[in-house]
Amino acid sequence: MRYWIVIALVVLMFGITGAQATADEGVDHRIYADLLEKYVTNGKVDYRGFQSEEDRLDEYLAVLENVDPDVLSRDEQFAFYVNAYNAWTIKLILSKYPDIRSIKDIGGFFKNPWEQKIVRIQGQTKTLDDIEHKILRPLFRDSRVHFAVNCASVGCPPLRSEPYTGEKLEEQLADAVTRFINDPERNRIEEDVLYVSKIFKWFSEDFNEDIIGFFSTYARGDFKDKIAANKEKIKIKYLDYDWSLNGK
Repeated sequence: MRYWIVIALVVLMFGITGAQATADEGVDHRIYADLLEKYVTNGKVDYRGFQSEEDRLDEYLAVLENVDPDVLSRDEQFAFYVNAYNAWTIKLILSKYPDIRSIKDIGGFFKNPWEQKIVRIQGQTKTLDDIEHKILRPLFRDSRVHFAVNCASVGCPPLRSEPYTGEKLEEQLADAVTRFINDPERNRIEEDVLYVSKIFKWFSEDFNEDIIGFFSTYARGDFKDKIAANKEKIKIKYLDYDWSLNGK
């Protein structure tokens, strides 16, 4: 009996040490990568599929909970917080799924879904708003964060079918922004009017109050040419935001 107790203690100690050690090398996102690959297609999320493996999602969230972000490189930290935001958003949706049409259905009159304390990191419980507005935006000052975090809504930039990683962060952020900017269902130009997502209105300061400049950088092909041709007279109009669930 004592023999098995000793074995169990050794396994437990090894597991804890292993979880802490991964922080020095980067976070182990393998569980999350597998779930995203199976249940996210072109930004559409199979929440029923996630629900069928919610125990594995919980396992990944436990991995994140036990990581010390302060020991990570800057890019790994950015990726860590983006993945934490997105994974906990999925968990939040599952708390009400399938009886939900929008993330805004969660919460009450005095507390919206982004103000609920659900994100567990290093013994502290934070809100999704804490992650986005108190960590990602002010500390990293990279406007591309708005195309990486996902609010589980159709109007939001699509959830990637892979985790963000420090190693691939620059490539992933550039790809996320370029895809979103050049999606005509989300942004388009008609003569001298540039119709854009309300993300650019809500967070205009993150784009240095220069939306046209941002679009000039990331637009491609005919879209880029039209912006350049009308740059001096372009008017900005904001499209309605679709808060319906980004599920299949």
